[in-house]
Amino acid sequence: MNGAHDFDLVAFGAHPDDVELSAGGTVALEVSRGRKVALVDLTRGQLGTRGTVATREAEAAAAAAILGIAHRENLGMEDGWFEVDRAHLLEVVESVRRLRPRVVLANALDDRHPDHGRGAELVARACFLAGLLRIETTDRESGEAQPPWRPSAVYHYIQDRNRTPDFVVDITGHEEVKMRAVMAYTTQFHRPEESGAPATPISSPEFLEHLRGRMRTIGRPAGFAYAEGFESSRLIGVTDLFALS
Repeated sequence: MNGAHDFDLVAFGAHPDDVELSAGGTVALEVSRGRKVALVDLTRGQLGTRGTVATREAEAAAAAAILGIAHRENLGMEDGWFEVDRAHLLEVVESVRRLRPRVVLANALDDRHPDHGRGAELVARACFLAGLLRIETTDRESGEAQPPWRPSAVYHYIQDRNRTPDFVVDITGHEEVKMRAVMAYTTQFHRPEESGAPATPISSPEFLEHLRGRMRTIGRPAGFAYAEGFESSRLIGVTDLFALS
């Protein structure tokens, strides 16, 4: 990729697998509609109990292939230690200006893992700052000065904690693609043949059952078999009342 690129959707995650777990069905849906989608991981998951940086990179690439996205990149921030400060904000601003997304997805506003809420704030603030003319950044690929760019919307997916979504996306028919992308992270989730790996809150077979159950639970009130929920920090407007039916 050289220079600026217009993506319909860019999904950010603090760690590889964040997007797949909470918005993988939405990503698969938009890809199936022909939309250009990219994923950006803030860290390499260096502090993860299971797997290594190398295995997680390979798993992230496999998951991207399953989802059919056009591009994936990792900003290489320090897992567990990145902050919402000038240096990290500018890193995300550079990505936003280079990828030029219409819509951005970001981590949960508040969650069990502190990186998630911090990642949510980092990406949301950077998306605003990316639109300011007087903030100067250089495209890391072309070396050229970047013009301002601000996405039309930033939405936050729901992760470990149960939060009330502002809207849900019907992912019925794409739930299995999501699950295959999740299971591409072979070091992180339950495999019957595995033995000796340390247990984590997401490595049990019960967690995968919970993941399926959550998609059903989120979808049921809207009449969907499977759905994913999102929050918005600003009012969402529509031009067609019947689009809400």
